[in-house]
Amino acid sequence: MSNRKIKEKGIESLLFASGAVTVVALLLLCIFLFRDGYLLFDNYPVSSFLTDTKWYPTADPEHFGLLPLFLGSVIVTIGAVLFSVPLGIATAIYISELANPKIANILKPVTEILAGIPSVVYGFFGLVVLVPFVQNTLKLPTGQTALTGSIMLGIMALPTIISMSEDAISSVPRALKEGSLALGSTKWQTIYKVTAPAALSGISAAVMLGIGRAIGETMTVMMVTGNSAVIPGFPSGLFAPVRTMTATIALEMGEVPQGSDHFHALFAIGSVLFITTFIINIVANYIKRRYRFNL
Repeated sequence: MSNRKIKEKGIESLLFASGAVTVVALLLLCIFLFRDGYLLFDNYPVSSFLTDTKWYPTADPEHFGLLPLFLGSVIVTIGAVLFSVPLGIATAIYISELANPKIANILKPVTEILAGIPSVVYGFFGLVVLVPFVQNTLKLPTGQTALTGSIMLGIMALPTIISMSEDAISSVPRALKEGSLALGSTKWQTIYKVTAPAALSGISAAVMLGIGRAIGETMTVMMVTGNSAVIPGFPSGLFAPVRTMTATIALEMGEVPQGSDHFHALFAIGSVLFITTFIINIVANYIKRRYRFNL
């Protein structure tokens, strides 16, 4: 066997080992998470965990109701999506299709830098700047609301949506755009009728991954949403304190006795969160494959 074939075989084995390590690590994580979460249901019914409207882990009797925490995560995520998706896609279109190249070369790195800012910095900014602004502007008892959390999560999701959407739009073949313009379409008609539909696969994946980033965020929502474990109304719940699943785990895990029902309940919440984000990623991959195939 030649040296070239040996090197290729070694590289192939190294790449296979890297992929295998990733799969094994994910499998071990699932076993660790679901094992401790499942132990809750030895003493607490699954139906009560999924449908109970109260989260009182230290009461007598204990209430481990997932519903207020799940709905809190949902309403904050919906608000973040409504804020970030239109703004992110519009920014990506501007950078890719409309901006002067010098401006585009500045905007793209700046948006990517936003992704590297620690979440605690976003949370501190939200707590010091955005919370008082929301409270004073809307005349609310407190500015720590689902709306504040939605805005902050929307800002945090923007780099993912902008970067991936811009890459998808930029990868649309130039011949498609030129053909549209040659047939008499305006630049805006070309963007709306040709470029955006052709890039829909990447844009959809960007949106889904942005949603995954929002629903899995911990520190920021813990600092700006008020952490009130009550079922939020809609849309009135946007202007009231809520508590998300991630914030509950972060707030209570450090003080809970190991091996208690409360301890296992937090792992059960983590299991639900894992399943939720896993489903979001599956949907993102499905949408990406489907629309790419149609093109």
